[in-house]
Amino acid sequence: MSIHIVALGNEGDSFHQDSRPSGLIRTYLGRSPLVSGDEGSLLLSAASAVARPVFTEYQASAFGNVRLVVHDCPVWDIFDSDWYSSRNLIGGADIIVIKYNVNDKFSFHEVKDNYIPVIKRALNSVPVIIAAVGTRQNELPCTCPLCTSDRGSCVSTTEGIQLAKELGATYLELHSLDDFYIGKYFGGVLEYFMIQALNQKTSEKMKKRKMSNSFHGIRPPQLEQPEKMPVLKAEASHYNSDLHNLLFCCQCVDVVFYNPDLKEVVEAHKIVLCAVSHVFMLLFNVKSPADIQDSSIIRTAQDLFAINREAVFPGASPDSPGNPPLRVIVKDALFCSCLSDILRFIYSGAFQWEELEEDIRKKLKDSGDVSNVMEKVKCILKTPGKINCLRNCKTYQARKPLWFYSTSLKFFLNKPMLADVVFEIQGTTVPAHRAILVARCEVMAAMFNGNYMEAKSVLIPVYGVSKETFLSFLEYLYTDSCCPAGIFQAMCLLICAEMYQVSRLQHICELFIITQLQSMPSRELASMNLDIVDLLKKAKFHHSDCLSTWLLHFIATNYLIFSQKPEFQDLSVEERSFVEKHRWPSNLYLKQLAEYRKYIHSRKCRCLVM
Repeated sequence: MSIHIVALGNEGDSFHQDSRPSGLIRTYLGRSPLVSGDEGSLLLSAASAVARPVFTEYQASAFGNVRLVVHDCPVWDIFDSDWYSSRNLIGGADIIVIKYNVNDKFSFHEVKDNYIPVIKRALNSVPVIIAAVGTRQNELPCTCPLCTSDRGSCVSTTEGIQLAKELGATYLELHSLDDFYIGKYFGGVLEYFMIQALNQKTSEKMKKRKMSNSFHGIRPPQLEQPEKMPVLKAEASHYNSDLHNLLFCCQCVDVVFYNPDLKEVVEAHKIVLCAVSHVFMLLFNVKSPADIQDSSIIRTAQDLFAINREAVFPGASPDSPGNPPLRVIVKDALFCSCLSDILRFIYSGAFQWEELEEDIRKKLKDSGDVSNVMEKVKCILKTPGKINCLRNCKTYQARKPLWFYSTSLKFFLNKPMLADVVFEIQGTTVPAHRAILVARCEVMAAMFNGNYMEAKSVLIPVYGVSKETFLSFLEYLYTDSCCPAGIFQAMCLLICAEMYQVSRLQHICELFIITQLQSMPSRELASMNLDIVDLLKKAKFHHSDCLSTWLLHFIATNYLIFSQKPEFQDLSVEERSFVEKHRWPSNLYLKQLAEYRKYIHSRKCRCLVM
């Protein structure tokens, strides 16, 4: 393999011909460590190169075994004398080097006016290097009238860059022909383009070889790509809106706030209030003062609220399950007048501070009263043992609601605190909170508020679901997230979600199963004990259409693995037909592959000597 470089232009200084160093090309070839060949073998004089007398020809070896041929033409008149040879050489060049001396404007204009138009006509994606050689002698010419002859005798950097832009070339300034400028600077750029040329020639050679091979014998079959798997779209979370709507539906109310005149103000739910506030935990005896150990929280609870534990409770239903709602008297009249807005703020996630302040300002005209109420809200939401970090409310606007913080609903999961319903599963009990279940699950909302036995009972049996699966289901209702231990548990949780019609949890389980199967390598798919056909049938039975369609495509895409398993025979006629139609690799490809292997085997067995 060889690389052809054409060098055009004169880099010598016409004013200092006697002291001029060796030319750019010859200096590079003599000093580059990548080029082999002694000084005498590099040069083939114009007399010996009869075929192309226009150029001085250099030959050497680069990168060990690559033949490097350089043709150098410093004078335009010689170049123009044999137009046919010059044009052919430029057309066959892999790299073109244009050089001139920065102190010789004649050499620059010769390049610009003569060589460049020829190169533009012949250029075909060939890299071009423009080398400006020498140090400018009159960089800053004198402005006096006696020195006008020296003005503009140097070629400026701007002129060189402009010339490079016209050709799309790489512009280099070589202040001297020493080891740095020649070996590292010019040599580095030239060697980069040499490597690019070698890569391109190698690629073209491989293409030609493939084309030549395609015309001899049987071509190897092309394996098509498998069909794209169906895309499952995740359902958006409605966790915050579910809890926010709980405030207005008036279901499962277990606390009622009154003003100092014992007039009812608003109904609420202990579990939601305690999830975001230690003040309410203390008020409803979820935690004791010793557990909280924060005097400001204790003082806030004592100053703002008082519990009325009288037996007579206005508006209570005598046949309602469990205890009647707790009556809480709000001592602060201003705070009580804004309590409905404050609870709406808490139920929406306790992070929309600007909206809360605006709602309070509409009711309380005095700015001092507004500030006083806002400070009380911050004290209610304070974390024990910490300085009130909610003083700058605007910094919390973009943060997540407080449901995701340490004092979240997960704290009450499977714990008897504030629980008003108990599920009996496999001989064990699981406490829960009706308010959360009603807010997050429509089936349970109908069950607890309709004419069903569960509406009046505290102990509710659950059948057809294991305790671990039901706890994972409750975890999703309380926290809006779940993490199954594996594909089997995810399928059990999907069945539970379908039983209680929680569609978003079904989608989460579907995505989990798909992600787990997609991440398995072929060897693990072949050896796993999971019955993929049984998984498909369960998905269909429980109306998980997205998962069942995806599993059919998954079986078809991994046909060679699943067709060897005994459960493959359990596919229905319709399912089997779908899998055979979309199987990968296809029957046609396997047939072509067998014919190609037979052909290759017959060629290898043929006696080459005979």
